[in-house]
Amino acid sequence: MSEPIPFRKPEPEPLVAKVEPELGPTGRPMPVLPEPKPVTEHGQARVVSMCNQKGGVGKTTTTINLGAALAEYGRKVLLVDFDPQGSLSVGLGLNPHEMDLTIYNLLMERDVRLEDVVVPSGVPGMDLLPSNIDLSAAEVQLVHEVAREQTLARVLAPALEDYDVILIDCQPSLGLLTVNALTASHGVIVPLECEYFALRGVALLKTTIDKVRERLNPRLEIDGVLGTMFDGRTLHGREVMERLVQAWGDTVFHTVIRRTVKFSDSTVAGEPITSYASSSTGAESYRQLAKEVLVRWPDE
Repeated sequence: MSEPIPFRKPEPEPLVAKVEPELGPTGRPMPVLPEPKPVTEHGQARVVSMCNQKGGVGKTTTTINLGAALAEYGRKVLLVDFDPQGSLSVGLGLNPHEMDLTIYNLLMERDVRLEDVVVPSGVPGMDLLPSNIDLSAAEVQLVHEVAREQTLARVLAPALEDYDVILIDCQPSLGLLTVNALTASHGVIVPLECEYFALRGVALLKTTIDKVRERLNPRLEIDGVLGTMFDGRTLHGREVMERLVQAWGDTVFHTVIRRTVKFSDSTVAGEPITSYASSSTGAESYRQLAKEVLVRWPDE
């Protein structure tokens, strides 16, 4: 009679903790963004418009602070104030009433050169093409020009060889100045306040971008939609962000710009938040956005 086989209790499987990916404020897993590679030579600039026909969504704030963050990573940046309100110029400490030459002169006067108008921004590696209320006249005067939509592209052409990035701060409308900016650009970043009414106008903006791509600038693409003034503590803010991701998918940047009083303070001081409050959450958000756009842009 054979010996009974002794019962062996199976060895318990080792417990492995499941590591869930960290979800960012957009409700998607946050990617690990690499440190930007150093640039050995400058040129072949990528031109990007900050565009949204709704005012007060953070276009100017994003232009200044993204530009400053890109300059920190060694990129040579040119900011273009293309809004007659001149908020970008004021936000960098310029007095709109004390400007000898502005982008209006560059657009409308043939003897004015780009280097005559460009001024230092106060941030190493970042320059500025300033603007003031004079620019409002350009929209009327350009109507009678030949190839009026290409005027900005023509005057910015010499800058492409000197800079890595050109950021255009557009006015809050979809008029001729904005069409000029889109025609001159390789990409568009759409800052969008995380608030219900801000969502409503984005469809019209996308229609305008599609028309410019079809008729004037086939290379134009949407680099991303940026959620600004986000407050994750409110249900409304979270719902708007959820709807934004549903509508635009991966076009929405993982980086989100939260509300903070430091942005207002840095504007009053006339400098970017990256230098005014270097260790603040706002400064870190724009450094993260700089990494994210560099990952998205070709040839970076």
